[in-house]
Amino acid sequence: MRNRLIAGIAAAALLGGCVNFAPRATTSISLAPTPAAGGTIIAIDPATGAPQSFTPGATVPARWWTAFGSPALDALVAQALAHNNDLAAAEAALRQAQALAGVAASARAPVVGVNYQAARISTSGTVSPPLADPNANLYTIHTAQATITYPLDVFGGVGSKIRSARAAARAQGFRTRAAQTTVVANLVLAVIAQAALEDQRRAALDSVGAARGVLDLLRRRQQLGAVGAADVSAQETVLATAEGALPPLERALSHQRALISALTGVAPGNPLPVLPALADLHLPQALPILVPSQLVAERPDVRAAEAQMQGTAADVGTAIAARMPGFQIAGNLGGTALQFGQMFATGNLFWQIAGTLSQTLFDGGAALRQKHAADAAFDAAKAQYRGAVLQAFVDVSDALTGLNGDGKALDAATRADTAAARTLTYTRRQQELGSVGTFDLLNAQNARAQAAGALVQAKAARLSDTVALYQALGGGVLAER
Repeated sequence: MRNRLIAGIAAAALLGGCVNFAPRATTSISLAPTPAAGGTIIAIDPATGAPQSFTPGATVPARWWTAFGSPALDALVAQALAHNNDLAAAEAALRQAQALAGVAASARAPVVGVNYQAARISTSGTVSPPLADPNANLYTIHTAQATITYPLDVFGGVGSKIRSARAAARAQGFRTRAAQTTVVANLVLAVIAQAALEDQRRAALDSVGAARGVLDLLRRRQQLGAVGAADVSAQETVLATAEGALPPLERALSHQRALISALTGVAPGNPLPVLPALADLHLPQALPILVPSQLVAERPDVRAAEAQMQGTAADVGTAIAARMPGFQIAGNLGGTALQFGQMFATGNLFWQIAGTLSQTLFDGGAALRQKHAADAAFDAAKAQYRGAVLQAFVDVSDALTGLNGDGKALDAATRADTAAARTLTYTRRQQELGSVGTFDLLNAQNARAQAAGALVQAKAARLSDTVALYQALGGGVLAER
């Protein structure tokens, strides 16, 4: 920061302007629940599910996915971190950015080179050769020299380029961390979706089995003359509808398995390790919640936007320095002789030191327009930074709102499922006794199937929105592969 301020002051003194790197992004986030003793907030306490508590200021766990209590999930995440192709590309881009930052830093060092030349020369006899013997017109000259060139960074242009390159490397580092968080979150969400679809598929198979059993019963009763063909046809419709729900579920399951394969670096179609069931994924009950300053410091996309803003600020300094005179010191030292071993003998040495001052007098306004372009890029980076901060608050707000609604939805879905199951049991008994018709049974079966599906979705939603909260808080700090 001190170097940046010094560069800004120097630019102001030279051009009467100033590079302002102090963007303001003042937003706030408020938590509706009242903190309990110890700073813990009990925000979600559904009647039929586990409660979730929030601790303001708590650190996001580095391995947050282990809070779901599934060794199978932990193994999948470890495989994704080791073999995911997007992460491999992001880490390669990080290594490239770090190498380019090293290249930029080397511009401050002097450039040292060595050169050796051997020339065989034949001169005309009418031209006096540069030799003691005027009759010799065929000779060899050996020359060796070392050259040193050192640019003087008087106006900070080189330093600005170095800061820009280092900022780009930091930004790529945070993007790599964001890629890690995204890959892990997408994998956990895919596992949750796969487990929920598997439960829905089992419920659909149970529904098909129940519908087929009722159809067999109705056909037997039709043979006895207790029911008519309309009742049998209606139940056949129910069975066909239940069977028709299976293919979309199978397709969705296949997609989730292919997605899990891709995220873990395995070609779809290859065998997958054991995938956890929905019941194996335990809802994390103690969750962190960050205050705004922590959120800005932990979100990798916000930190990447900050680093990008710092880089564009340095680019403004580079554009300013490009309009100033350039200074360079160069020197060389060497020797020349007719014999290789005599190049550095007394009298054969030569040396030179020169200072260079260069200033472009007219470039058609290119340097000034480059400065204007750098200013515009800096303004854009500031806006992107503010947008990233605001989006971070939006993501946390959405996750907390979703978790709060999920608890209420779980209570409603549990009550509906319990009532629908009880109603279906009573209706089946009454239908077997002939006290209710087929259509009453059909309605009870449909209500039970819908309630069971809604319950599975409510359970999966709490797990998924918990993942969304971890991701919105920055996803912790993952270990390098």
